[in-house]
Amino acid sequence: MARPEERLERAVRAAEQALIEFEIAVETFRVEVDNFSRLHHQKLGPMYSRLDELEALIAEARAARTGDPEDLRKADEARARVMPMPGVEELFHGWMDSEGLFPEAVAMLTDQPVRPPQRVRPSDEARKLFRELVRKAHPDLAQDEDERKRRDEFITRVNAAYARGDEALLRELSAEWAAGPVPEEWKPSRSEELYARLEWLSQRKEMLTFVARELEESAIGAMLKMAPEDPDRLLEEIAEQLLTQVGERETELAELTGQAS
Repeated sequence: MARPEERLERAVRAAEQALIEFEIAVETFRVEVDNFSRLHHQKLGPMYSRLDELEALIAEARAARTGDPEDLRKADEARARVMPMPGVEELFHGWMDSEGLFPEAVAMLTDQPVRPPQRVRPSDEARKLFRELVRKAHPDLAQDEDERKRRDEFITRVNAAYARGDEALLRELSAEWAAGPVPEEWKPSRSEELYARLEWLSQRKEMLTFVARELEESAIGAMLKMAPEDPDRLLEEIAEQLLTQVGERETELAELTGQAS
C-alpha cells in the first residue's frame, strides 16, 4: 500500500501536469486573440476610422444647420471621438499615415480587390513544438530557484517565438533544451511541502481561470469564439456590414450638406 507521501506526490504531479496543459490552452488562445485583434485592426481599422469621421461630419453639419446648443455639444463629442492621426498610424500598421489612407485601405473602402494584411498564425507544427517545449521546460517543474529562473527565461523565448509563428526558431529552442542540463526529478520529502504545493497550484489555476475568462469575454475573444475555424470569413462579414454603414453615413452627410447649401 502506498504511503501517504507517495499518494500526495502523485496528486501533486497530476495537478502540475493539469495546470501546464491549462496554461498551454490559455496561452494558445491568448496568441490567437492577439493575432485576430491585429488582423481585425489592420483590415477593419480604416473603416472604423471613416465611420467616426463621417459621424463627426454629420453631427457638425446638423449643428451648423440648427445652431442648437445640444446639437453643438453632440458635434463636439463626435469630433472628440475621432482618433488623432498619429494614433491611427500607429494602430493600423501600414494602412494609414499622416497623409491619409494607403491604397490598400482605399481599395477596401471602395470594395475593390485588396492585398490582405500579413497574418501571423502558428502552423500545426509550431503548435506541436510549442506544446512539447512547455511541457518539458515549464518553470513549475523546477527544483530550486536557479532552475526556475532558467526555465522562466527559456519559456519567455518560447512564447515569443510562438507568438511570431517562428517554426524554425522553435525547432532551435527544442534542440537547445534537449542539449541543456537535465534537472533531477523533484521528489518532495515532507507532507507539508506537498500540501503547500497543492495549495499553490490551486491558486495558480484560479488566476489562469480569471485570465481565460477575461480573454473569452473580451470583444475580440468573443468574436473569435464565434468562428474559431474560419476567422477570416468573420472579418469579411464585418467588413461588409461596415461598408454598408459607411455608404449610409455618406448618403446622410450628402443630404445634410445639400440642405445646408
